[in-house]
Amino acid sequence: MTTDLSPQPWTGRDDGPGPEHRRWHHAVNDSLADPLRRAGRAGIAVLGFRSDEGVRRNKGRIGAFDAPAVIRSALAPLAAPADFAVQDLGDVSVATGDLDAGQANLGRAIAAALAGGQLPIVLGGGHETAFGSYLGLRAGTTLENKRLGIINLDAHFDLRSDPIPSSGTPFRQIAAAERAAGHGFTYRVVGISAANNTLELFQTASELGVEYLADEDCGSTRLEQVTDFVAAFINDVDAVYLTIDLDVLPAYVAPGVSAPAALGVPFDVVLAVCKQLARSPKLILVDVVELNPRFDIDNRTARTAARLIQAIADEHTTLLREPSAEPAIANHHRIELP
Repeated sequence: MTTDLSPQPWTGRDDGPGPEHRRWHHAVNDSLADPLRRAGRAGIAVLGFRSDEGVRRNKGRIGAFDAPAVIRSALAPLAAPADFAVQDLGDVSVATGDLDAGQANLGRAIAAALAGGQLPIVLGGGHETAFGSYLGLRAGTTLENKRLGIINLDAHFDLRSDPIPSSGTPFRQIAAAERAAGHGFTYRVVGISAANNTLELFQTASELGVEYLADEDCGSTRLEQVTDFVAAFINDVDAVYLTIDLDVLPAYVAPGVSAPAALGVPFDVVLAVCKQLARSPKLILVDVVELNPRFDIDNRTARTAARLIQAIADEHTTLLREPSAEPAIANHHRIELP
C-alpha cells in the first residue's frame, strides 16, 4: 500500500485549450486521465500527509490535518509550463492517532515515487511529517553510497527528547536512527528563533553538530550570508532533503500555522533559498508542513506555501531540461560558521 486516499481531479480556472493557458490543475488532471502519458517521465510527485497528531502531542494548535487539500486548491490555478509533469499520489491519513503507522505508510509512498525518478513534494501535516519523509528516503536505494543532508527552514530545532514522538521530536528521532545505522547526521536549520528554543534544545543541537542561522541573521539585507550558508551545506552532502516549516515566516505572511512567528524570516529570503536548493540536482525530497487552515487569513499561508512549491517545481523542471542532472559526489568537509 502507498497512499490510503486516492487522488481526485483538481479544479481551477480554464482560459482555453492551448499550452499557453496551462495551469497546475491541467497538468495533474492530464496525469490522472492518462497514466501512460507520464510513464518514463521524471517530474514532481505530490502527496499529502493528513496529520496533526504530532502537533496535538506537542500541545500545539491542531488543524494541520486539513492542510493538504487546502494547499492543492492554492496550487491548482498557478501557471504551469507545457513540459511540466506532475502526478498527484493522493493522501496518507492519520485519522486514528496511530502516528507510527501513518509515518510508515508515508515512507512507502515516498520510496515508490523516488524509485520512479520523481521529486516527491509532501504536503503536511504537522512537522511529524518529517520522520515519515526520512523513512521514505531510507526505504530504497536512493541514498546508497550517498551522504544525506537535511535542511530545515524553521523557527524551531524540533530536537525534543520527549518519550512520545511528536511534531517537536522528528529530527532527534532521525539523528538516533542515522547513528544506529552507522550514518552521519548532517542537519542545518535556517530561521531559528532564540526566544522559542530552550537552552536544552541549543545544547542538544550543539551535541549533534547542528549548524543554524538565527532569524535575526536572515533579514533581506543579509541574503548573501544566508545563501552562502546554504551553498556550503549543498557542497557538503550528496543528497538533499528540504523541509519547510511555514512558521519560519513572519506571522503577517503566514498567520495560519500552529506557532506564528513574531519575527520570522522574510518571504523573499525563504523564496531565494528554496530556488537555490531546487537548482541543485542533489535535491531529492521536499516537504511543506504546519499549515493550519483554521487560523489562516484569506488563505494567505496556503498561497504562500503554493508559491514556494511553484518556485521549487519551476526550478526542478528547468533542471530536467539540462543534458545531465545527475548529482556529482561531493567532497566531504565540514563548514564552520564564523
